[in-house]
Amino acid sequence: MKIFISADIEGVTTTTSWDDCDNESGSYSLHATQMTDEVLACIQGAKNAGATQIVVKDAHDSATNIDPTRMPSGVSLLRKWSGHPYSMAEGVDKSFDAAMFIGYHSAAGRGGNPMAHTINGGGIYSIRINGKIASEFTIYSWACALEGVPTVFLSGDKTLCEDYKDLHPKLVTCAVKDGIGATTVNYSVEDTLKNITELSEQALKQNLKNALASLPKRFEIEVEYKKQALAYEATWYPGVTRKNDHTVTFESDNYFEVLRTIKWII
Repeated sequence: MKIFISADIEGVTTTTSWDDCDNESGSYSLHATQMTDEVLACIQGAKNAGATQIVVKDAHDSATNIDPTRMPSGVSLLRKWSGHPYSMAEGVDKSFDAAMFIGYHSAAGRGGNPMAHTINGGGIYSIRINGKIASEFTIYSWACALEGVPTVFLSGDKTLCEDYKDLHPKLVTCAVKDGIGATTVNYSVEDTLKNITELSEQALKQNLKNALASLPKRFEIEVEYKKQALAYEATWYPGVTRKNDHTVTFESDNYFEVLRTIKWII
């Protein structure tokens, strides 16, 4: 069994503020270690379920957060960014049996995490696909689906897990914290690692027949920026139309084109 894991940091158990996720901050190393530990818990669950090949995409900021010296046998780690439109799901292809997402967070425009954002924390108020708020999990788990790879596991904040529990037919979720305004309710690290391992194994031991999500036939994308200048700049990308001073839209029936457009306008 070959498994793909994408990992972020704003949705790991311990993080509360942007400083926690910034590699120039004094608190960062603690949380990068926790990100590594949560990935390792997922790897253990996958191995318990029979995985023999695992690829991990470090998908936060510089993409150099996970400790490569702690990756066990049979695990490859993708670090930094090549510029491919799959971005946080870069490395996934048709050879994988399933995808898993660790440390993901609520979408821009939603509560449940003080660091809720989608791709560009400083620039985006919200992204909607076919009228629904889209998270990074939405966007990049659908990239996996485009390759024919079912997404079966998600860990992150409670709001994210509740918002997208039905996005994939056999998705198993693991909430590791909650958020109220600028406050986080951080769950026990010990409990979180145990839960991630057990639920990751459970997710992969399901009968994965019919686990693949059906992508929409048509994609209508709406991006609302915090600054009108960003919306104006985005309209120069082919196919992008300005809806109002802060919002642009584009449509496609090709999800790769959606990912490519998102790559360049966000």
